[in-house]
Amino acid sequence: MTLKQRLLQIVYPLWILLTKIMGRNTKVFTNSKNVPPAESIYSLQVPLNNGSSLPLEAYKGKKIMLVNTASNCGYTNQYDELQKLYQKFNNQLAIIAFPANDFKEQEKGSDTDIARFCKINFGVTFPLAKKSVVVKSNDQNSIYKWLTSKAKNGWNEKAPSWNFSKYLINEQGVLTHYFDPSVLPLSNEVVSAINSGR
Repeated sequence: MTLKQRLLQIVYPLWILLTKIMGRNTKVFTNSKNVPPAESIYSLQVPLNNGSSLPLEAYKGKKIMLVNTASNCGYTNQYDELQKLYQKFNNQLAIIAFPANDFKEQEKGSDTDIARFCKINFGVTFPLAKKSVVVKSNDQNSIYKWLTSKAKNGWNEKAPSWNFSKYLINEQGVLTHYFDPSVLPLSNEVVSAINSGR
């Protein structure tokens, strides 16, 4: 862990408190009408950072949380909470991290560097996607094209507002929630969403 990463880890609780007080990065969007997707997410595959590919149809019957991540961000400590969430709900929830360098170049490392950082510092055992683009652009990752296109997912156009934005898909492949970065992985909002429909 670099000096900058250590400082970010120390500052993290204060950063979360400040963003909540200021009302920044705290939005939650829900699919209140339970609109089904126009295209199935289960037809997509995630290129992983180890060179293999993960078909999302492998997670039919489980909820899936998709999170864009970075190693040098004020929110990076959420890797720890994501790992705890993954362990707590392992039988009913899959988590996939999507490292991206889209916000202030806070993920400059290679896929190997990112995997090492996550394992050593946070004990991450959930899958890490190959580093890609998650913001709307011609190069946007196909999973994020689905997540941010109403024509594909049925209702949502919201792209990640920053690193550690979270999207939740239910057991039937319906996008149910978007959580801004300051909504913590172990927050009541996220845990309630995971527990709904059990």
